[in-house]
Amino acid sequence: MRAVRRALLPIVLLAVLPTAATAWSVETMTALSRDARRLLPRSLSRLLGEREPQIQIEIGRFPPDIARALAADIPAGRLRPDTLAALDYETARVVELLQEGRVSEGLVRLGGLLRVPADLADPILVGVPGGWPPGVSREYYALFDANLEKVPVVLEDTEALEVARADLPALWQSILERSRPQAVVIRSEFFREGRLVDHRGLDYRSPAWAVASLSYSRAVTGIAATWLAVWREARGDTTGMRRPREVSPRDREITAETTIPENRRNDDR
Repeated sequence: MRAVRRALLPIVLLAVLPTAATAWSVETMTALSRDARRLLPRSLSRLLGEREPQIQIEIGRFPPDIARALAADIPAGRLRPDTLAALDYETARVVELLQEGRVSEGLVRLGGLLRVPADLADPILVGVPGGWPPGVSREYYALFDANLEKVPVVLEDTEALEVARADLPALWQSILERSRPQAVVIRSEFFREGRLVDHRGLDYRSPAWAVASLSYSRAVTGIAATWLAVWREARGDTTGMRRPREVSPRDREITAETTIPENRRNDDR
């Protein structure tokens, strides 16, 4: 029976998660979760990791009203008060579940909050004036997926990992604001002189690659910060957090402040 369930899981995930044509792929969402967990206290990282299949399904069935609100707000560049109120209710509910002792249910819903910073950090969802030319979003995601294992994960702001739940709206808005200028870069790189550019003609030297890398790191930071803010308010264990390793510009290809510790996406120990 377990073997059957494991075989069915990819089918279930493909059915409930966004497709690569409209959002980050299943593989990318999984990688985002695993990289974000490396910034968490060991106990919380382990608890979320043990529930990864359930969390993936939870991400796919994120509350439709919030998903619709985000879909409207992200292109506009501003999270509306009603959207923030709905998100506040969702995070408060997670805190309640954890404090009531419904730990597994609370952890799964906590994991599902990944969807918020992940969507806010995606320049494709931000869009460009007049909309995306046909095929641009497909080629951008194809470039990203083809190079996922090569993307360096960095932290833009270590202080983001210290925010309280009440400060999450400001954090989420800042993620969205930093994503907006990058959408224009994607359009210029993938649509030149009225023609679509094949992603296979671009590499790590391309501005499109830089945008993909920075967007991914922004999402990882935002996810970890969101999880930590809610977990702290629920009085969860915050001991055993690993400190990111500081590096100098000469040690990396893309300039940033810190790198995630033990950055091995296929080894989630």
